[in-house]
Amino acid sequence: MKITHIQIQAKNKDRVNVSVDGEYRFSLDLFQIVELGIKVGHDYSESELTEIENESQFGKLYSRALEYTFLRPHSKREIENYLWRKTRPTRYKARDGQIKDRPGVSSTIADRVLTRLIEKGHVDDEKFARFWVENRHRSKGVSRRKLMAELRQKGIEQSIIENAFNESVRSDDNELAKLILKKQGRYENEQKLIAYLARQGFSYEDIKAALSANKDQD
Repeated sequence: MKITHIQIQAKNKDRVNVSVDGEYRFSLDLFQIVELGIKVGHDYSESELTEIENESQFGKLYSRALEYTFLRPHSKREIENYLWRKTRPTRYKARDGQIKDRPGVSSTIADRVLTRLIEKGHVDDEKFARFWVENRHRSKGVSRRKLMAELRQKGIEQSIIENAFNESVRSDDNELAKLILKKQGRYENEQKLIAYLARQGFSYEDIKAALSANKDQD
């Protein structure tokens, strides 16, 4: 079987469509074309073409996962969950109107994508933890306890969480003061304000001390 045509996609200039024996067979990223040495006129066996199709799936998924990581930093567990969803079949409406299942990518390809993202530094739990501590509710105010719970939920190891807090200048005193300043006007009843602040993970003793300090400033 022979590669008969290679054409840059209209919607994505970084990918090309590859035709075999005059019919479209798969698409590849430009770097894959170079890396795999794909050229018009080259002959391939069916098994070789199947291997190239696997590379096509890898390139597509890696590109999508990379875009996902660029939205904001993600933990390794979040990326694992994202890639797992890509291995599941998805339903679509065919041209004949029938609802069909499109198979997901193989778990082997998903694992390769995760490995590549880690190797390239796009997935790093230590960087993610520092980002989360420094940016989560930056203007609103949030307790250390709540941030730690969020990071644990995202699969971050306790030692990494503790290091992120040790490197941070954030403190519960400052975060609590910001939150009181933002929310106190909405609560005429101080006990309701205290209950709200407690739900955000602050201790009762810290809340009482912060409210007392705020009254002294008034």
